Amino acid sequence: MWAILLKELIQMRRDRVTFAMILIIPIMQLILFGYAINNDPKHLPTAVQIEDNSPISRTILSALHNSDYFRFITTRPDSTQSDALLRTGEASFILTIPAGFTQQLIRGERPQILLEADATDPVATANAIAKFQQIIDHALMQTFSGPLAYLNTAANAPEVVILAHYNPEGVTAFNIVPGLVGVILTMTMVMITSMAMTREVERGTLENLLAMPVRPYQVMIGKIAPYILVGAVQTVIILITAHYLFAVPFLGSLWLLSAGVVLFILANLALGFTFSTLAQSQMQAMQLTIFFFLPSILLSGFMFPFHGMPDWAQLIGESLPLTHFLRIIRGVMLKDSSLEDLLPEFIAIALFMLLAGLVAIKRYRQTLD
Repeated sequence: MWAILLKELIQMRRDRVTFAMILIIPIMQLILFGYAINNDPKHLPTAVQIEDNSPISRTILSALHNSDYFRFITTRPDSTQSDALLRTGEASFILTIPAGFTQQLIRGERPQILLEADATDPVATANAIAKFQQIIDHALMQTFSGPLAYLNTAANAPEVVILAHYNPEGVTAFNIVPGLVGVILTMTMVMITSMAMTREVERGTLENLLAMPVRPYQVMIGKIAPYILVGAVQTVIILITAHYLFAVPFLGSLWLLSAGVVLFILANLALGFTFSTLAQSQMQAMQLTIFFFLPSILLSGFMFPFHGMPDWAQLIGESLPLTHFLRIIRGVMLKDSSLEDLLPEFIAIALFMLLAGLVAIKRYRQTLD
């Protein structure tokens, strides 16, 4: 028994990938769930369209900012800019204080304050919307004193109008189901491709592959090309199911979404090929896939609000292709986003694909020596 125990310890020490996964994955889970995941997101980006620049309006803005739920990113946007900010996801809210707000408030006419929300992810904005009226009432309660004490009643409180864009009914499936396309493609494409080369090693057929008069990029293209069709079939199945079972709307361009899907598949296949050059067995390839998949699903905005995470977690999330693909598919399906709106996301995925492909080719050349 002692000899077997020593043998397993030696084998574990030699299998560095597995040993690293045993140590790193629990630490990574602890850090992500403990620090990065937040179901009560705050500091949500908010654009302000203020048409009544009065002390009372500034008091309301100050109270909203101090609540930590709202983070003002711009002021005085026109209506076109406001729509663009919501459509691209740069802003979660558009706050409008109309002209004549203070005069109407002093006359006891209950003026309106408009809060427009990007409701594609109902969980991300729900708490901020629920606190919005309470924050305003508390701020004005302290302001209505002295000559304005007669306004310190619920009947004179301003009327809050909430306008939820893109998902006014707050259906969670409208946010989750399109995201499943990216999650499933990430899991399957990376795993299948990473195991393709390691399977050649375990079966002893790698020598035949290396003997072929082909260059590394030709091997990579030949290995990943068949799985593009597999990913396309998976996408079609999920979209059809989303439409007929969950009634998820499709408002945008099918061709734009198709381009995003193909680019995202290529990025994941290139990463999978990179993992195959690092792993020595199919088990190690699967472990590397899980190591990449875990932060992807947690930090991309699929399960938890992206803007609710700390800055360092958002920075990591921006480096993941799933984050940008979720913005593409949700933007096309729910917001009718254009190529101009989504161009930064396409560029980010393309850069990731290029980097992963270059690393894979370089690593494959090293295996030829």
